[in-house]
Formats: sequence, structure tokens, C-alpha cells
Amino acid sequence: MTHASIFVGELIGTAVLILFGAGVCAAVTLHYSKAKGAGWVVIAFGWGFGVLAGAYTAAPKSGGHLNPAVTIGLAIAGITKWEDVPYYLLGQMAGAILGAVLTWLVYFAQFQANADEDRAQPTLGIFSTAPEIRNPVANLITEIIATAGLVLPILFFGKNLGTGIGIIPGTTAYGSGIGILLVSLLVVGIGLSLGGPTGYAINPARDLGPRITHALLPIPNKGGSDWGYAWIPVVGPLIGGALSALVYKAAF
Repeated sequence: MTHASIFVGELIGTAVLILFGAGVCAAVTLHYSKAKGAGWVVIAFGWGFGVLAGAYTAAPKSGGHLNPAVTIGLAIAGITKWEDVPYYLLGQMAGAILGAVLTWLVYFAQFQANADEDRAQPTLGIFSTAPEIRNPVANLITEIIATAGLVLPILFFGKNLGTGIGIIPGTTAYGSGIGILLVSLLVVGIGLSLGGPTGYAINPARDLGPRITHALLPIPNKGGSDWGYAWIPVVGPLIGGALSALVYKAAF
């Protein structure tokens, strides 16, 4: 893979991921949406399908990491070349911003309806995560553990390549479909099991890119972008991905 193909693949794939993921959050949250109030299970599956669509889209070009925590974990584990890492990260961030803009366009009329003072609502939760209980230490630990719940299985399941179920991004088994499907189901499981405390960012680009977009978009009565919390869904997943790689290296 060339650096250009990595950047393009990650940009498009991450944009698709965020379009589906932020899209389901918008569908469940915004007034005048047919899915309003559909609930957490719908959100978890929406994000899982986002991973499915985004990774299938990106896999032929970049391997479909879609997540800086995954990229860093694979690099520490010696699977991804460090020289490729900046192109993965740039593509992921640009794609996350693009996906957030596309979500805004899809729900443009609903976002504009937020100008109605009687029905105005904060919109940051459509784009980025926030904790139910604001405790920086607890929130950081949650994101570290939840991200390890993603990256560690990806690395360990990669040892099953001979059985045809290896799921390391960039490998033949991953690109064949079964690996992408397993990762998508893994993300659904993380959302259902570990997403309650913080909304399971588990992906720095997924949270930071749309948060930047939210800050810049002209959404009426949108509320703040909560920059005081923004470091946790970036630092926590990166630590979780790095720790997963260290456990993997110690085990193998």
C-alpha cells in the first residue's frame, strides 16, 4: 500500500463510519426524526454497521483501521509500519470531519428546526461522547478498558489467520469479509456492555473530528462543544490501544 492509498482509504472509510454512527445518533436524538427515541440498542447497532460499511470500503485501499487507537496498537505490535502511521492518522481525522459534515447535511432540516426555542436541544451528543457521571479518572479508565476490549481481540484473533478467522486489518482474512464482520459485531458488543458510562468513544478520530465539526457548524442553539472533556476520548483510547499491543507482545 502506498501512502496515498492509505490516506484515501482511511479518509473515505472513516467518513462512512461517522456518517452511519453520527447518523444513528441524530436519528434517535433530533426532533422530527422518524427514529427519535429508538434507544441505546439502536445506537449500538448503528455504530456497528458503520464499522462494517466503513471497513469494507477502506479495506482494499488501506486495510481499514478507521481508528488511531487500532493503528497505534498495530504499530507497537510490529504489524503496521511506523512510517505509515501519520498517513493513517491524517486520513482518519479528515474522514471523521467529513463524515460529521455529511451527517449534518442529511439532517439539515432537523438541525435547522433547533432554532425553535421551545424545542431547542443540545446537539453535541450526536457528534461526540460525554460521560453520564463526570469523573475524569473514572472516565479515562472506562475509555482505556473499553478500547482494550476492541484492540486486544483484534490482535489476538489475528493469530487465527490459519483458521480463516484472523481479523487484523490489512490481512487477507480481514479483507475477505469474515474479519470485518467480526470486528463490527465486536463494536456492537462493546457498545452494549461497556458504553454506558462514557458513550464508548474507543476511537480518538471518531470523537475529536466530529467535535471540531460541531464547534464550526452553524447549528442553531447547538450548545457548547465541551472542550474540557475532549482530551479523555483521545488519550484514553490511545492508552488502551498501546496497552493492548504490549500485552500482545508479552503473550507472543
